[in-house]
Amino acid sequence: MHCLLLSPRRVMASIAIAASFAAPVFAAELETSSRIDNVTVYPDGATVTRLITIDLAVGDHTVLARDFPLSLDPSSLRVEGEGAGLTIGAIDAAVPRAAPPANLPEIDQRIEKLGDQRAGLDGAIAAAQARRQFAESFAQNSPAALGDKDRARPIAEWREAFAAVAEEVAAADGAVREAKVKQRDIDRELARLESERRANPPRKVDLRIGVVAGEAARATLRVTYVVRDARWVPVYDARLDTGAKGGKPALELVRRAEVVQATGEDWSEVALAVSTARTAKGGNAPELRPLLAQFLVPPPPPAAAAYEKRDMLASAPSRAAPEAMPAREQEAAFEAGGFQAVFRVPGRVSMKAQQGARSFRLASTSIAPELIVRAVPALDVTAFLEAGFRNAEETPLLPGRVALYRDGLYVGRSQVALTPKDEHVRLGFGADDQVKITRTVARKLEGNAGIIGSSKTDEREFKVTVRNGHGFPVKVSIEDQVPVSEAADIVVEMLPVTTPPTSRDLRDRRGVLEWAFEAAPGEARDIKLGWRVKWPKDKTVVLSPAG
Repeated sequence: MHCLLLSPRRVMASIAIAASFAAPVFAAELETSSRIDNVTVYPDGATVTRLITIDLAVGDHTVLARDFPLSLDPSSLRVEGEGAGLTIGAIDAAVPRAAPPANLPEIDQRIEKLGDQRAGLDGAIAAAQARRQFAESFAQNSPAALGDKDRARPIAEWREAFAAVAEEVAAADGAVREAKVKQRDIDRELARLESERRANPPRKVDLRIGVVAGEAARATLRVTYVVRDARWVPVYDARLDTGAKGGKPALELVRRAEVVQATGEDWSEVALAVSTARTAKGGNAPELRPLLAQFLVPPPPPAAAAYEKRDMLASAPSRAAPEAMPAREQEAAFEAGGFQAVFRVPGRVSMKAQQGARSFRLASTSIAPELIVRAVPALDVTAFLEAGFRNAEETPLLPGRVALYRDGLYVGRSQVALTPKDEHVRLGFGADDQVKITRTVARKLEGNAGIIGSSKTDEREFKVTVRNGHGFPVKVSIEDQVPVSEAADIVVEMLPVTTPPTSRDLRDRRGVLEWAFEAAPGEARDIKLGWRVKWPKDKTVVLSPAG
């Protein structure tokens, strides 16, 4: 096996040949075709491998394949080969010159005839317009009311004259309309012919590979390149069995890949894989530039600013029968590395360019989740069922959409964030109407505090009632909040009436409190919260959510 790493400078120089130059000529060119064998899709591109199989005689040859896509990244071209005594030499990728259509003389003759027809219609329109103008002039200049010896014309003769003029004007207008309709059809045909006459732009790249065969034998060349107009995004199915009939809850998390490609080439019967590696990010982390602290320079006068702007612009770079077993979906083979994960889709896959998204099942995991009913009654008194679990897979959960199913019913969509191994995941599965929650304002007091009323206060008390209507125990989490002071002379105190919370500053959110407990079947529990805010009387305090 021999491998040649193609110099980016050489390929880019070859592929950027102007259309006016002919492609380079090689001795003993053997024109052949290639086929796509496998594709690995990344979140921001794809690597494509094409196979070329050809019989070679002893000696030097140039293998020419004209079916490579224009969207390939020339600097990514790599060639490997197998064959008896095979050596790979120079590689050149070039865009072929645009070729005129083969029937160009016939197109030109048709354009010429249509032009003559259009000119003839111009004459017909001019004649009809002159006819109309003459009729109008006759009607205006002829003495319509006087007959012989200045006698008045009879009414019948007036009507005949009016009718004759009207007939001439209508005939002229009809001739103009008919001619213009024909001209419109001719113009459309001329536009089509002109488009067909223009040279067809190249749609493929010509790839020439220099090879030396030490023996007469069949050789196989594998050409790999990168294209950017392809991607995949992770999507998930989360199917929760709540175990409401006495069993334990279970969660099936199905990973899928949604693949889209607009590379300009069809992928027919290819081995498809998706990888978590992100190739467009580059190899290195960005570098920080020095952060300068300096005095503000006043803006230049308007005239100087105009010259400066001009200079800057000048230098800017341009469902089955009950007795039948349910069908199973094929899953991808998983390969985990230290820095990426690869899922190989079983069998062969076909995807046309611009076809739209296709979904492939990658893997599924059975999880024993922890169910909890979570509510934020300050915003919404609805109780939401939530399943939590730890990601125990070797590969992280990538950000993506999740379709949510609870006890076989679709309940909506959500999003999963990037979750590395061993980190916790929370998925909501909709409202739990068997848990009723209410929140009331028990007390609200605003006034002055201190011996001489030197400060103002705002006191509030709330009561939250949770009632479990299930016939089994339910874990409950209630979230509420107290104000957070942003100034030294604003004092926030929690009142003694408050039920001690389980957690404070929940998930690093200042002032957010949590009460977590298990509610027995039919149990109703009250949670009380009270707080006081005190501040100087000469100032005004506003309670607003953090931005």
